[in-house]
Amino acid sequence: MTVASVVVATHPAYGVLRPVTELASVLLADNPGPMTLDGTNTWLLGRPGERATVVVDPGPDDEDHLRRVAGLSRPALIVITHGHRDHTGGARLLHELTGAPVRAADPAQCIGGPPLRPAEVIASGDTELRVLATPGHTMDSVCLVLPDTGGVLTGDTVLGRGTTVIMHPEGSLGAYLSSLRGLAELPAGTPVLPGHGPDLRDLAGTARRYLAHREERLDQIRRALATLGDDATPRQVVELVYQDVDRALWWAAEVSVGAQLAYLRGATPERLG
Repeated sequence: MTVASVVVATHPAYGVLRPVTELASVLLADNPGPMTLDGTNTWLLGRPGERATVVVDPGPDDEDHLRRVAGLSRPALIVITHGHRDHTGGARLLHELTGAPVRAADPAQCIGGPPLRPAEVIASGDTELRVLATPGHTMDSVCLVLPDTGGVLTGDTVLGRGTTVIMHPEGSLGAYLSSLRGLAELPAGTPVLPGHGPDLRDLAGTARRYLAHREERLDQIRRALATLGDDATPRQVVELVYQDVDRALWWAAEVSVGAQLAYLRGATPERLG
């Protein structure tokens, strides 16, 4: 296998198509925020010198962004990594602009195409993707693997900066830990092509760091429960464990703690489908 070279460039760069690997370029949507970081990364996949044939995560319902995506690509397929609106809000308009079907793990997000299947290989023109089910952030989350360690499009499963919130109750920490363990087994040097934040150089190493972070948080939650009692609420735990975090972000911490408490208490949601 050959490891694809990664083009280092300034991030963010709104409205500028930025090549990242041989097959993948990114167009950053102008929707920055606490949960979207610099904004949503819309990925355009195709051979060098040719217009992209696959678009991954159209981004929000932003007409300027979507018309720019349509003008820079000739997609035969639009793929969704998971159902959150910052990734899917623009899917219908991009479908209308290009005629390309929209496929996702969740049938409700599909337009003119079947749901994605775990381990399915998608071929569109010269572009090939393997679907990797990675539930956790949400239960419909998938990653998309390019061939020959050309990178993995990770959606919100792995971010370019910071760590992912487990969106309890639509997500599951147990499922997420399993997904991270799978990503940690990929070849060293596999580029991370995330849904938010800059691209990274080593998915396996990043997944291992995420696992260590999750174990550290779980230990903090266990210590908090020893002080507060086993029936402590997520808010009570946040007030004890997240004192050094901006209170404007406590709502997100509360969601994540809810997922951790459900994990420790043995509650697990069913997988999609």
